[in-house]
Amino acid sequence: MSISAPQPLPQPTDSTDSADSAARTGGTVTDRLVEANHRYAAEFQDPGMDARPVLRVAVVACMDARLDLHEALGLDLGDCHTIRNAGGVVTDDVIRSLTISQRALGTRSVVLIHHTGCGLLNLTEDFRHDLEAEVGQRPSWAVEAFKDLDTDVRQSMQRVRTSPFLLHKDDVRGFVFDVTTGLLREVTPRG
Repeated sequence: MSISAPQPLPQPTDSTDSADSAARTGGTVTDRLVEANHRYAAEFQDPGMDARPVLRVAVVACMDARLDLHEALGLDLGDCHTIRNAGGVVTDDVIRSLTISQRALGTRSVVLIHHTGCGLLNLTEDFRHDLEAEVGQRPSWAVEAFKDLDTDVRQSMQRVRTSPFLLHKDDVRGFVFDVTTGLLREVTPRG
């Protein structure tokens, strides 16, 4: 499979955008995203939504670019809170976000999603040691690498269920998303 080279950014036609145009001539990925935002904003209409998710659910998932969570779960804008990180692991920061989601914004359910082919399956905590050797400072965070998807989903479910900060722990479910089929497979909790 070959990957085509990035296409140049279209040149702006409005002379009032001269400062904007100068920023976009570099053709970086960020420039492309900003240009896409300009097109989006030109058609944007405030949906008039509240910050509280309509379905009262928070989804914790991996940051992997192959996961289109809204499409895969049949979600619309405003339906859920989405919390993503490397591996979809429940870390202290995820607990922080879930706590705010539940206590301040009304969510009641938590869906955890890991996926096949995850990059964390191939990493170890040696990654931190390598970083320390390279930059001269040890990261304050753990890699949270894992060897078994189901085991890590169960660990994440357990972290949510045992957090003293979360109010709603009765509807916490974990899944593995198959990146080749698009299907979710539920992981049963321990005991």
